[in-house]
Amino acid sequence: MPHRSIPEDEVRIFSGSSNSPLAKSIAGELGIPLEETHVKKFSNDNLYIQLGASVRYRRVYIVQSLTPPVNDHLMELLMMLDIARDAAASEIHAIVPYYSFGRSDKKDAPRISITARLVADLLKTSGATHIMSMMFHSPQVHGFFRIPTDPLSSRPVFQQYLENRDMSGTIIVSPDMGQAKSAARFAKSLSLPVAAGNKERVSDMEVRISGLVGNRVKGHKRALIYDDEIATGGSIAELTRLLIAEGVEEIMVMCTHGVFTRGGLEKLAAIPQVQEIVTTDTVHIPADKRHPKLTVLSVAKVFADSIRHNFNRESIGDLFVYGE
Repeated sequence: MPHRSIPEDEVRIFSGSSNSPLAKSIAGELGIPLEETHVKKFSNDNLYIQLGASVRYRRVYIVQSLTPPVNDHLMELLMMLDIARDAAASEIHAIVPYYSFGRSDKKDAPRISITARLVADLLKTSGATHIMSMMFHSPQVHGFFRIPTDPLSSRPVFQQYLENRDMSGTIIVSPDMGQAKSAARFAKSLSLPVAAGNKERVSDMEVRISGLVGNRVKGHKRALIYDDEIATGGSIAELTRLLIAEGVEEIMVMCTHGVFTRGGLEKLAAIPQVQEIVTTDTVHIPADKRHPKLTVLSVAKVFADSIRHNFNRESIGDLFVYGE
């Protein structure tokens, strides 16, 4: 069935500073223009933002990934939501491809903030009537939002990328038990076995993986490491050490959010057995920062399809991260 087009005059799409290439691709998939956003700083470091087109009684979509500098990009998003609300937008949709605060999803030490919940509250308070994101760090993050929230899946994009690959002799491996269910769904879609690392996080920079659980890795020459996000690459590097010790000769690393801080990309690319690192464009990686082993897939169509279904009051259950 052909897609029903979205009337251009009823919708406005804007982008913050964090990922304008993805915002432009989403707008292109929808066949509507990406409107201008004027962002500057005053001499006292305060932000000044102006939306470049009227939003009165229109449905507004604001695209902003919470990538470094995270706090600046969050403030931009909150201000843009507030602007749209005060300018009488009929609906305000925050499109947050990478919700970095999702990693702070539990109280695992005294006197700390569950920041994923706090930021969810701030988005609602600032004017968002609906949230779209992709691959939250954990399922409970979805429950922190008190407005309708669509957690989208990157899995179809990865499946399409692999559909013409010879995956025989490959095992899917999750770095930890927290991502094991997601890895199991991915493995099931590819009819492949799955295993997971028994990981203990010592600090933000140090992890220990004491072993592997699930299907036996020994006997598989190839492994596909599947994770939601990679920052410093410490977990993945530790996992590759175990896989190589088990006889794995070729490794593909695949993640939705390629944050790659503190030399994480270069660290993984330097491992000879790592043949390819595949991520999506939820986090913008400039061309001059991309390693030859890195492949970036676009999730623009997933977000555009979700926006289109949402606009036409259609179900988007098939796009959800927790669906089969």
